[in-house]
Amino acid sequence: MAAPSHRRSLRKRRTLVVSAAVAAAGVGAGVFVMNANAGAVDLYHQTLAAKDGWASSGTGTTGGAKADAAHTFTVSTRAQLVKALGSASDTTPRIIKINGVIDANTDDSGKKLTCADYASGTGYSLSAYLKAYDPATYGTSKLPSGTQETARAAAQAKQAKNVVFKVPANTTLVGVPGTNAGITGGMVQIQNVDNVIVRNLTFAATEDCFPQWDPTDGDDGNWNSNYDSVTLRGATHVWADHNTFTDAPHFDSANPTYFGREYQIHDGALDITKGSDLVTVSHNQFTNHDKTMLIGSSDTDSVGKLRVSIHHNVWKGIIQRAPLARIGQIHIYNNYYDVTTLNGYAPQYSINSRAKAQVVAENNYWKLPSGAKAAKLLSGDGTGSVKGSGNLVNGTVTDLVAAYNAASSKDLKTTVNWTPTLTTGLESSAKNLPTTLATSTGAGVLR
Repeated sequence: MAAPSHRRSLRKRRTLVVSAAVAAAGVGAGVFVMNANAGAVDLYHQTLAAKDGWASSGTGTTGGAKADAAHTFTVSTRAQLVKALGSASDTTPRIIKINGVIDANTDDSGKKLTCADYASGTGYSLSAYLKAYDPATYGTSKLPSGTQETARAAAQAKQAKNVVFKVPANTTLVGVPGTNAGITGGMVQIQNVDNVIVRNLTFAATEDCFPQWDPTDGDDGNWNSNYDSVTLRGATHVWADHNTFTDAPHFDSANPTYFGREYQIHDGALDITKGSDLVTVSHNQFTNHDKTMLIGSSDTDSVGKLRVSIHHNVWKGIIQRAPLARIGQIHIYNNYYDVTTLNGYAPQYSINSRAKAQVVAENNYWKLPSGAKAAKLLSGDGTGSVKGSGNLVNGTVTDLVAAYNAASSKDLKTTVNWTPTLTTGLESSAKNLPTTLATSTGAGVLR
């Protein structure tokens, strides 16, 4: 069996935090995690363990571990975060410690900004937009164009300028323990860069003020929004660990309906697209969200890339895409899925394998409420594969692919073209995951 991760195993070693040193030195000081095997580990300089998923491949993932004092920052406002991130093309290693909650919808002075502020001066108004593109008069065969669509795009661009945070290569972005650290209303964009770590942060209320109506999306059209809480586009060697993703406090059940479709202001929680590669997603909590994790932006995304490991995460109150996988080699293990409806989020499926994706799903645990069916835990287009083993449904070993295929006209394939080897921390049984992951995942656990 592979050796356990050096980061932490709540079952196999005691983790102690030297909080006195932090209190004496102040909030920006290092937080040291002690364990019986490895001595002191500085949270802010911590790197991904060897063989811990795809992000450990090759050069591994070290983030900003080599940052000097001049490139080590503690930030608590949007303006400070933007300054600390600097240019997305600057590859100098940096560590950015987020102290408390940063509201992305604020100006440089810290003043709260609203959707009306972004719309101001663009000519956009929702009432005018709805009138201009009502399917009864505009039709359903083409995307909106003209004055109001131009105004909507301009207003959206104003919001994007404020809420999109572009992360450069060789960066560690980490929440200061004990401060409820996180970003609300923002999108962390990791695009065409290598070697990034994102840890111990709560990402909440990532909302698009200006969704676009697309009458050609599906049979009845859809409202599409623009921001993921964290988005990887052409990124490599990324480790997302111990974060919490949620729509709170505004749940989808509160969204209005226009043109007979939900006015959706949320997009993805953590999307991995545009040829991103070598990613490890571990010990996170995904909750109260619809389209949660997209791997591969289309059926023609990059072949030979999109290699992602997803382990020891909690998925609760998730409608779909946990994940939706295309093309790549995806290892999904030791995750806990609670598919009980939560705050109006009624699950459709957990894992979708399509566009020839090669998914290995092992030793995961699903909690199904009364009346729910194991046949609906998976999904696919008939070209994707899921090789499953050791997966439990309400404590019973279940062949999820067989259950799905028995009820579907588009069978999932059961063989894959690769064998996972980067499996540090892999547990051979899923039976204890509902208990152990309840207290060991998400933001605020690392101290």
